[in-house]
Amino acid sequence: MQIQLNGESRVLEGVDTIAGLIAHLGLDGRKVAVERNLEIVPKSTYAEAPVMDGDRIEIVTFIGGG
Repeated sequence: MQIQLNGESRVLEGVDTIAGLIAHLGLDGRKVAVERNLEIVPKSTYAEAPVMDGDRIEIVTFIGGG
């Protein structure tokens, strides 16, 4: 399937949920916010939220500092 991820075209195989995408990218799901097709995806639904061909996904990673 082909998606737009943070403005770049990506081809993915074997990824069918937001949780799967986060794992595929090697990100910590506790430290990201995800928007799919201009709608925020609640963290509680990452495991069920589908990733489908043509989706536009934005992922923002939170970085702590002090």
